Order: sequence, then C-alpha cells, then structure tokens
Amino acid sequence: MSTRISVNLNVKFMIVLLLSCSLLTGCWDRMEIEERAVVLGISIDTADKDAEAREDEISHLRGKYPAPKQELIQLSVQIALPGRIPLGPGEGGGSGEGEQETVWVLDVVGHTVDDAMMNLQQQISGKLFFGHLRVIVVSEEFARKGIENLNDYLHRNAEVRRMAWLMISKGKAKNHMQAAPKLERVPALYLASTLDDAVKHGKFPSNYIGTFWSNSSKKGQEGFLPYIKIMKGDNVEIRGMAFFKGAKMVGVTKPIEIAGYLVIKGISPAGYRGVIHLGDDSQVVTIHATNRESEIKVDIKNGMPHFTITATTEINIEEKNTDTIPIDNSKILEEIARENERSITELLIGLIQKTQKKESDIFGFGELVRAKEPSYWKSHVKSAEQWGGIYKNVTFDYRVTSKVRRIGMKAE
Repeated sequence: MSTRISVNLNVKFMIVLLLSCSLLTGCWDRMEIEERAVVLGISIDTADKDAEAREDEISHLRGKYPAPKQELIQLSVQIALPGRIPLGPGEGGGSGEGEQETVWVLDVVGHTVDDAMMNLQQQISGKLFFGHLRVIVVSEEFARKGIENLNDYLHRNAEVRRMAWLMISKGKAKNHMQAAPKLERVPALYLASTLDDAVKHGKFPSNYIGTFWSNSSKKGQEGFLPYIKIMKGDNVEIRGMAFFKGAKMVGVTKPIEIAGYLVIKGISPAGYRGVIHLGDDSQVVTIHATNRESEIKVDIKNGMPHFTITATTEINIEEKNTDTIPIDNSKILEEIARENERSITELLIGLIQKTQKKESDIFGFGELVRAKEPSYWKSHVKSAEQWGGIYKNVTFDYRVTSKVRRIGMKAE
C-alpha cells in the first residue's frame, strides 16, 4: 500500500515539474533592442536608369539564378539611432546646428519590396524591425503603376501595425525620408503627427493603412490615401486624396475636395473654411464649418441605382471684407446659408463626377447597394469590376442644408 502511494506521489511530482518547466520558456526567443534596427519610415520610388549597375547579386546571380522580371524599385528606410530619439517635449525641437542626428537614412534597389529589404539587411548588422513603423511614403509614379507588391509584403509582415500611415507623394518619396522639419527632430514622426492632427482638426478622414486595405478589399468600394508634397522649410502639405481603382492610383482630388468627401460621409469635426460672395460679388464673407451630418439612401430607378445625399453643415462667420455687410440681419444670414448650400452642392457634384470618370467609388456607394438592395446586386452587379462600370453611370440627388450658428462677438 505504501509503495503505491509513493508511486502516485512521484507521478504527481513529475507532472508538476513538467508543467513548471513550460513556464520557464517565456524568453527563449528574446532579442535585445540593441540587436534590432528599428525602422520608423519607408519610402518607395521607381528606380533611376543607372540602378541596375548599382544592384548587388545578393538574391540572384546574373545569367544563372535570374532576378524577377520586374522593374527595379528604389527603397529608402529611416532607422532610429539608439539613444538619439527624443523622449519628452523638452527634447523635441527641430534639428539645428550642433544637434545630433536622430535617424539614419539608407536606400537600396531591388526588383520587389522583399528583394530590396534583403539587399538592405545585407548592409546592416541588426535585424530590421518594423514594430515601430509609422509611415510608408510611395511616389505618385510608382503608385500609378500599382502597389500590389507593397500591399502583399506589408500584409504578410506581422510586425507592421495597421495604424501606420500609407501616403502618396508628389515627386520623389525619398525626399520625405531626408527632410528635416523644424518642429520635429524625427521626420517619420512629423509625417505621422501631421496626418493625425489633420484627422483631429477635421482636415482629413481617419484612413490608416488598415482602413485602406479594408476598403480596397470590398466589392463596392475603392481605397484612397493622403496625397502630400514637401513645401519650403521641409514641412508637408496635404494636397488632396489619391484615389485608387484596385491597386492602381487613378486620380487625385484638390485639397478643398477633401471637405466634400467629409460632407458626404458626415464626418465631424469640420475644419475647412470657405468664401461666400454676396450681392454683386464685391461683398465677401469667410465662413468656417464646424459640424456635419449626412444620410445616404439608395433606390433602383430605370434599372440603375439612384442615390439621395442629404447633408447638413453648421458654419460660423469668421470674417467680412467690408463693414457694410449687416451680418446681424436675419435675411443676410439666410443668404449666406443659401450661398454656402449652393457652393457645397457644386463641390459634391464635381468630386463625385471626378471619381465616376475613373470608376473609383471611394465613398462606398456600392456597399450601400449590397446592403440595401441585395437582390439587385446579385442579379446585376456580382463583382467589384462590374460595379466600377455601373458606378460610372449612377445618378444622384443632393439635398444640402446649411445653418449659421455663430457670427462672432462683434456683429457690426
């Protein structure tokens, strides 16, 4: 009897010991931060004509183990220098004389994104780490050829956060990796904060890379990305929305047309200002939109989807060009509201027609058809490709209402 008890105790002890061993493996694959090359930003351009001569035989051998039959790309990365990244507001000033550099910018060429990354890893001792990647900048020239390869690479990399910003640049994307903005010592962080603040202040919709991928994968919607340009002083201007058909960029909006998109989607807060002409156009009032609401309905008319967009905007009066405008008069306020309604309607018509010409439904009207008219979708549309052709010819009604909420402390 005692022998049996002893055997049972030994078995239980061995089980407990084995279970305890499994708890000791938590750090078996750990990697010190000094062993990592932390990538903060990536840019991609089409390669120059002399790129082939600069390409090293790392992933292939010329004539024996051939490279992919794809055009070469130029990939640049912004890598954080250990101990140089500012940790608090007191350390965040712009780069100046005598200050240490915070990032290291490297560029390589390759036939694909993974091929270029392999060539880059050959030059760096630390393992490339994308857990802190904040921005990916792609040149317009590259985006118009298609970003399927880039999307595939980033999709498969588990380290890439879906809250990173993917954006299209007017001109060379590499310039954004080398920029030295005065307000931030880390260019990639400056780019990310520029877009984050634009969302906060009603200048751009929240459209991180994860949102872009989600919209691009839908049958009744296409994706769009911020369209940016470096200005004087290395600051960045949001020049519009680059809209896509599939994985190819097909067009770009004007900056003010971003406001049109926000009106259609009913996104607040509102952040854009406009100019209203009164009477003989010599009297001008500047207004500031503060809030938006919208509702979109779909009906099938004559065998085609017909959308009714009902939008309401609230505005404040910011400025007038002459003291003769009596903005304390209710009739004048009503005229300002009517003129704003007319201007917004024209803005919406122009924006939607621009996307219709390129068969790029960035608003998700097709998804509304799928949800509200499923039988029509199944019998007449069926696929994203067919919806693009139908979207080109759908019709709209616009019902825009504007309300003047505030005229300021001084009315006369």
